[in-house]
Amino acid sequence: MIYKYFKHFLAIIVTIFLAVPFFMFQGISVEAAPLTNLSDSMSRLKIALTSNHEIKFVTPSGVAAGQNIIYTFDPAFTLGAIDFNDVDFAEGATSNCSGVFTEKTLAAAPVGATWGVSVGASTVTITSGTDTINTNRCVRLKIGTNAIFQTTGVNQITNPATAGSYSISMSGTFGDSGTTLVQIITDDQVAVTANVGTTLSFSISDNIIDFDTLNPTFAKYATPGANSGGSTNPNTVGHSLSASANSTGGYTVTVKGATLTSGANSITVIGNTATASTPGTEQFGLRLVVTNPGPNTGAVVSPYDSATDFAYGADANTTSVVALATTPTSQTNYDAYYVANIDSLTEAGSYSTTLTYVATANF
Repeated sequence: MIYKYFKHFLAIIVTIFLAVPFFMFQGISVEAAPLTNLSDSMSRLKIALTSNHEIKFVTPSGVAAGQNIIYTFDPAFTLGAIDFNDVDFAEGATSNCSGVFTEKTLAAAPVGATWGVSVGASTVTITSGTDTINTNRCVRLKIGTNAIFQTTGVNQITNPATAGSYSISMSGTFGDSGTTLVQIITDDQVAVTANVGTTLSFSISDNIIDFDTLNPTFAKYATPGANSGGSTNPNTVGHSLSASANSTGGYTVTVKGATLTSGANSITVIGNTATASTPGTEQFGLRLVVTNPGPNTGAVVSPYDSATDFAYGADANTTSVVALATTPTSQTNYDAYYVANIDSLTEAGSYSTTLTYVATANF
């Protein structure tokens, strides 16, 4: 009977002895909260190139004073000369990682509200002094030239030399942990090529203009069309030109041709200096005006750009530039005005000439 009670008592003791360690173990176990919304946005994914990193996650537990966050990169990454000057560390206003962030002040070691940044072979550790991060906040870490808060970073992390999937893990005394992955590839760029054909547009409104009968006592101005009679109005347009080009250097418009000529006789040209019309003096000249000026239009070239005076510097063998654009240019419209004057000794005859206008695209 005593043996029976003793055996029962011993079983109870053994049961209690075995149970106590179990309950003690249950009481001291701690499970870190998993980080959420983890991401690492890199500036380059090509093997062996340097890259910026922007790592974000939401910490359920937050970070208390004196705690740290350890970012552990796969050893295939090379952190090189990274220090706190190449790092920005910020706390989001909420758990929204696309929202507003407040940057933290950083230094090599934590002091008061300043956070410390230490860099190992594969780790970047952010340590709080007295500052904290609230629970359920998005945390952002920038490493590289994208870090610009206190100073602009100059050093970047070098990618692994072999293509593949690589991890960046977050842990530390703040208690939460998580891992994100990045894919390093052989080449992350696509060379895109395209050709844009050169376009040059040029037109002349009228191919025949007429002064009709010249007189030494008054100037005549050409009018468009054969036998159109000419005009005594200095604002009479002889014809129009239109030019445009998408070439990098724009375009050049030139004129070439002799003065008004009748057999061996000719009317003296004005020359390369803009000169007022002077009845009683032999003159042949022209001037041009842009009728649709704007930021992407061409311009009349001196001496043909006078508002009232005329010039003519070409001849049968020499061209003269009358209009010019130096960049790709939308359609520019030019009005051309012609003057002819004679003196009392100008030989009688039927005078004519042919002027050749050429537009050339410039590269």
